[in-house]
This record gives sequence, C-alpha cells and structure tokens, in this order.
Amino acid sequence: MGRRRVVQQPSDVHFATVSLSTDVTLHYAERGDRKGEAIVFLHAYTDSWFAFSRVLHLLSPSYHAFAPDERGHGDSDKPECCYTADDFTADVDAFMDEVGIDEATLVGDSSGGMIAQRVALDYPHRVSRLVLMGSPTTLLNNEAVMEAGEQMLALEDPISPEFVREFHLSTIHHPVPEEFLSTALSETLKVPARVWRGYMEGVVLTVDDTARLGEIDAPTLILWGERDAILGREEQEWRSAAIPDATLKVYPDTGHAVVFERPEWVVRDLEEFIEGTPPAA
Repeated sequence: MGRRRVVQQPSDVHFATVSLSTDVTLHYAERGDRKGEAIVFLHAYTDSWFAFSRVLHLLSPSYHAFAPDERGHGDSDKPECCYTADDFTADVDAFMDEVGIDEATLVGDSSGGMIAQRVALDYPHRVSRLVLMGSPTTLLNNEAVMEAGEQMLALEDPISPEFVREFHLSTIHHPVPEEFLSTALSETLKVPARVWRGYMEGVVLTVDDTARLGEIDAPTLILWGERDAILGREEQEWRSAAIPDATLKVYPDTGHAVVFERPEWVVRDLEEFIEGTPPAA
C-alpha cells in the first residue's frame, strides 16, 4: 500500500501526494465533501491539475473532486519510463485505491479523454460516468497531429517558453485570462522533453480504441468546441453514436481547449449530467 501525505492546503483546494502500487508518487488537488460523490479529472498532454483550477473553484463543494498530476507531469514523479496508455490507466486505478474511492465520474480533457476512455474500457467498475472534453477518439488519422508529433519527438531540454506558449495558443479560440494562461504555461514547463516524447509515442501516436467504443457502458457526456482546430465535428458525432449511452454537446465560439475557455459551462453541464438532467442543446 502507498502512503498519503498532505503537503499544503491553500484556500479550499487541498494538495497532497500519494505513493501508488504502480511505483510512482502523484501530486494531486482535492476539494469538496469527502462523503460526496467522487469526480476524478484527468488533464491533457503536458498539462497538470491546474488545467482544472477554475473548474474546481466553481464546482459545488458537495462533490468530492480530485485532480492528479499524471506521471511525468506537474509535481508528480517523472520516471525514465513508462508513458503508455496502459501505464496511465493503471495509475488511475491505483490512485483511486489509495485515496479510498471505489468509483467516480471520470472527466478527461483532450488526450486525457483517451486515458479516461481506456479506464472505462479496462476498469469499468471504476467509472460511474464518463465525460470527454475536446477529446479525440484516436489521433492516428489526424494529419496535423501526426505532423506536430514529429516536432515533439525531436524536443530536447530545455524546452523554450516561447514554444510552450505557441503550443497552448494553438489550441485556444476563445480568450482566457492571461494570469491563468501564464500559470498553465509554467506548469507545462515542468514537463521534461523525455516525457513529451514518451507520452507522444505511448499515447498520442498509439491509442486507437475506436473498435471498442461499443463496450463502454457508463453514461457518457461529450463536450466539444465548434471552433476546435484539431478535432472535427464528424468524429465527435461518430463517437457519440458509437458509445451506447452518449450525449454530444457542442459549445459555440469555443476551440479545442474547452476546460480553459469555458469553465463555467463545463461545471454547469457536469453537475447537470451527474444529477441526471439532460444537457440543453
């Protein structure tokens, strides 16, 4: 069993670390009623818990929310290996064991949605509901991402802050507060080049669970920005039809970075989804 250690507690979001049976120690944010319904947020490639910071503050404190820094990211361990989808999903299962939750609403942002989707497939008992935000079904047929992937695989330390800023801005359509964006960029700069490369090889350029989507039995909410420059509407509509109990909601005037751009909308729709209210069109 791992050890759980609280490291600091600013405001009403508490931070702690936990050692997992998968041989990594993860840093995570936690907020809300420990007896409330659990929500676990999984961030995107090179992000951290901070991607959900505004969501956590807006979310009703009646829920028990967790936002871990995934392996290689934020203030979590950054081992030499391993960064495959199986590694990340096993971490989610082990994390839930250590923080004492049996099942949760699992929320995945962008590539974090591919991890969340894999958890729903491989550890279905862990997922009461699934929320996928600006998330691809697979990126293997996405020419723009394949081209960017070649650039990511060539990265070496130190990674340029200008490169990181350009990377983030390429995903954003609706403006986000500069203070928030600056901190998000600082979080991304914590990720070493070998993790950029490892995650790209192990998740982004590898995962394709499209043939298995019909196996997902958790109610699923798909949130997608209509101005997403990376993912198209057709893919999102196809996935919402392929997952047996899925609903697609399209956000107007919103890009790929749904959780950065529309935290108020995300919280509204997440809470309605958990409470069983069908999302408005």
